[in-house]
Amino acid sequence: MTCRTSLPAELFQRKERLKIKNLTGKEKLFCTYYSLSRNGREAAAKSGYVFPEKSALRLLKRENVIAEIERLDESRKRNERDISAGYFRLAFGCVSDAVKLIFSDEIDTEKIEEMDLFNISEIKRKKGGDIEIKFFDRLKALQQLYEMTEPSGACDSGFYSAIEKGAAALKGDSFE
Repeated sequence: MTCRTSLPAELFQRKERLKIKNLTGKEKLFCTYYSLSRNGREAAAKSGYVFPEKSALRLLKRENVIAEIERLDESRKRNERDISAGYFRLAFGCVSDAVKLIFSDEIDTEKIEEMDLFNISEIKRKKGGDIEIKFFDRLKALQQLYEMTEPSGACDSGFYSAIEKGAAALKGDSFE
């Protein structure tokens, strides 16, 4: 009777990293394009494969390619959540700590470190001792939140365009 044990999480993660490390630059580029567009033929063509349809089918059957695509998807989701949370704080955040700062006679550095000053874009102390505080634009933050929730194609994003230019530079092509 044999006893099967699962791999410890650390060993499993190391094994997954080794799989991803075995990808060539062209394969990693394919994974990035595929993660953005979900179009295998297009991703393979932009990555420089001669027969994009066949290459995409072959690549999408490999475990290490799928693992890299999943990692990229999760990373992008995390980044989008972080960005969304930041815009949410700008749009709906409290300014009471900034008001306390304005009306305080003495500025204690320990108290400042405890304050939530995330919404502040600029603080100036004038010669007379007055403090001028500028906040980030809440309407712009709301607009960005709205645009993040509005469905749009991946091909329209500036990020996608930057990836294309980087890929062209790696291949030695002129992309402009």
